[in-house]
Amino acid sequence: MLAFVRLLAAAVAALILLGGLVALVAGQPGTGIWALALGGAGLVGVAFERVRYRSEAAERTRQDAGAGGGEPEAPQHPFRPTDELFVDPSSGRLMRVYLDPATGERRYHAER
Repeated sequence: MLAFVRLLAAAVAALILLGGLVALVAGQPGTGIWALALGGAGLVGVAFERVRYRSEAAERTRQDAGAGGGEPEAPQHPFRPTDELFVDPSSGRLMRVYLDPATGERRYHAER
């Protein structure tokens, strides 16, 4: 489902971008520039958007997100829990940061 939403958002952004190009060619520079900026920002947003607090591995395997948007299960070796805790502002969940000391990669898991 998430892939469909991303594809739909990219298609809408591309249409807005195309509309901006058409507006520029038709002699409407104000409208064209705004549409180009909006469509371009939408495409960049889709390209770089990811579910919050998820690892690349979870994204590649399309695992469901855990509570608070983090990993579904607490990360295992080589990841170690840190003392860093924060409250996810959208879910209100307390999140713990896990760190791989060798690579510096961070993963997140809801404590409660």
